[in-house]
Amino acid sequence: MNFSHLISFCASLLFIGTSFSQQTLTGTFSHNGVNRSYIIYIPANYSSNSPVPLLLNFHGYTSSAAVQLAYSNFRPIADTAGFITVHPQGTTDFVNNTHFNVGWGTSTIDDVSFTNALLDTIIANYSIDTTEIYSTGFSNGGFMSYLLACQLGNRFAAIASVGGSMSPSTFSNCAPAKVMPVLEIHGTNDGTVAYNGSAIATHIDTVFSYWVQQNQTSNTPVVTNLPDLNTSDGSTVSRFEYRNGTNGTEVQLYRVNNGNHTWPGASAGNPNLDISASEVIWNFFKRFDVNGVKLPVSISEQSNVQQFKLLNNITANQINYYSESTSSFELYNSIGQSIQFGKIYKGNNSINLSEFNNDMYFLRVESQTFKVVLAK
Repeated sequence: MNFSHLISFCASLLFIGTSFSQQTLTGTFSHNGVNRSYIIYIPANYSSNSPVPLLLNFHGYTSSAAVQLAYSNFRPIADTAGFITVHPQGTTDFVNNTHFNVGWGTSTIDDVSFTNALLDTIIANYSIDTTEIYSTGFSNGGFMSYLLACQLGNRFAAIASVGGSMSPSTFSNCAPAKVMPVLEIHGTNDGTVAYNGSAIATHIDTVFSYWVQQNQTSNTPVVTNLPDLNTSDGSTVSRFEYRNGTNGTEVQLYRVNNGNHTWPGASAGNPNLDISASEVIWNFFKRFDVNGVKLPVSISEQSNVQQFKLLNNITANQINYYSESTSSFELYNSIGQSIQFGKIYKGNNSINLSEFNNDMYFLRVESQTFKVVLAK
């Protein structure tokens, strides 16, 4: 997709499903003598008076910022959670394919320096919480996110990759400035970026061994086989969680069994439909800032919350509750480490505590946080 087509695509986006408070805009600036561009999405509830998180979302090889914006579609999540998304546009390589330079071929573009300048540009023009900047991407964009973790990690709170990996040069020369929460979503039948590695990609298990060691997480993951919600997609998902790293850091792998080179939950490419990659990524990102896991704040008094009620029969094995609507929850242990998250459903329900051994928890339901003390 050439630049003129990119402008036309973005102009049309600006008028489709957009209100006065929602904007999809393009920006350009010169970096190292090259004209670079990006697409930025401003959520409905953005206010310059309040700093918001920033999510960079890199496209795949031969793709574009516009395609990645539509393909991953973080916009509904950004509108609810209140973060800005920026979709950088790659340059063309020697065969005229769009790319980000992660050490393949003969590209001489410095995309790490470009990203650093892009962050400065966005921060200068929008109210950004610089402790909550994240990077994700598909395929080549996932490789780029790993490269940023290795070479510009001091600016990022967490990174995620879908169908990407670490290139051999990235893996061999990785020198993170700090610990880094890492999430990977990858199909075992990926024919483009092989799960088991190739000349351009490190084996996914080797990638995770590196980040487990780097972040000093537990060596043994908590493994969960997620429900096969859509049996027609031909794939299932297993989640591997490496917990309790430095500063609460975690490393997570969503292994899409029999999955191919796609973005789960997308509307194209025969993806896995048991999960939404975009929702999984944001639920992971929102738990961390640049210093590690975020501690829960603003403890709610039970009487002030009408939509959600903790029930009295809380036991060592479960938290019982009543909710008037479906929402999301996140459970923290007593030192503020996130240990579980998921959906809360309407009616009487419970959250299983059997795998934990704590006397006190913090339970966050949407914007409210409850202190839960188990009876002795």
